[in-house]
Amino acid sequence: SFAKIKIQSRTRSYHMIHFINFLCFSAEVLEAIENVILDVLKSLAQNKAPVLTLARRSDWRNIEFKDSVGLQMIPHYATKQIRSDCPRSAPKFALMLKILSMIYKMVQSNTYATKRDIYYSDTLLFGSQSVVDNIINDISCMLRIPRRSLHVLSTTKGFVAGNLSYIEEDGTKVNCTCSATAVTVPSNVQGIKNLISHAKFMLIVEKDATFQRLLDDDFCNKLSPCIMITGRGVPDLNTRLLVRKLWDSFQIPIFTLMDADPHGIEIMCIYKYGSVSMSFEAHHLTVPSIKWLGLLPSDLQRLNIRKDALIPFTKRDQNKLASIQKRPYIACQPTWKKELEIMAASKLKAEIQVLTSLSSDYLSRVYLPNKLQFGGWV
Repeated sequence: SFAKIKIQSRTRSYHMIHFINFLCFSAEVLEAIENVILDVLKSLAQNKAPVLTLARRSDWRNIEFKDSVGLQMIPHYATKQIRSDCPRSAPKFALMLKILSMIYKMVQSNTYATKRDIYYSDTLLFGSQSVVDNIINDISCMLRIPRRSLHVLSTTKGFVAGNLSYIEEDGTKVNCTCSATAVTVPSNVQGIKNLISHAKFMLIVEKDATFQRLLDDDFCNKLSPCIMITGRGVPDLNTRLLVRKLWDSFQIPIFTLMDADPHGIEIMCIYKYGSVSMSFEAHHLTVPSIKWLGLLPSDLQRLNIRKDALIPFTKRDQNKLASIQKRPYIACQPTWKKELEIMAASKLKAEIQVLTSLSSDYLSRVYLPNKLQFGGWV
């Protein structure tokens, strides 16, 4: 029929536009890598030792805080040089060129590899997975190109469940209905499309055990339709990308459910404001509108949680909390500052599971419904 021909024509047009965009961006990536190699060749031609210039990604002096973005790298950042004629940096120089050549081939052939694939392609050469991870992030920062555009994928560890459906890049339809099992966060978040949801809010859960308990309690459907996500601890890049993509798509409130300890606060800050080491990608990863729903230090007092159910601070906890309190985003969050002061004064911390001391289903039956209904977040 004529209608069917029109639909097929639109589909072909969409794929053609997508293909043209891919070619254009791939050309940019290839050109950026070629420019790096060209600089190396120019240095060699002039009998100079080639160097690679990188931003100091983990240096707070290179970071600025903006309410609308979070932690981002300043335009004129301090750099460091990876020299080919220095015994300490020459091995990293060689490994960076090796991985650049692998990325170049993948972009040319439109193939992808995980960071783990790259490591296992030559374990003796790379030495450890962390070496590969760090170099890939350095390359992404040096080229000013997001890692996924370098055709390097992360191994996903996060889960998503609730009122959400979408289509993956290969055409697979995914329905994240809330049940006893959850859907793994996609490895190529940028490629998903046709996102549909009637969720009223999103809940980011720190731990997998709490996430699974809420699934078992059918929390996604009991109160009102929602989307639940967990990064199972410190979130991987894909989980952070998905949170940002869902925020861009639906603009619904996002709440976090974390342990009342410095580690949980750190994780929440990564979702909300980003991390120092990935500040060069802040615009794609952070959601500054995220709210802290619980577990709040003030909740422990308000609910009269028994002292023997709480955990004393370690020296590491004290140092972590002191570090967080000094960060620039805490100054503009007076309610957060007050909660951190309560925690610092008590020198006690608590896991979300402490609520089971009140009743086995207190979290899903009482705590979360009351918090969401009466605005108990900061």
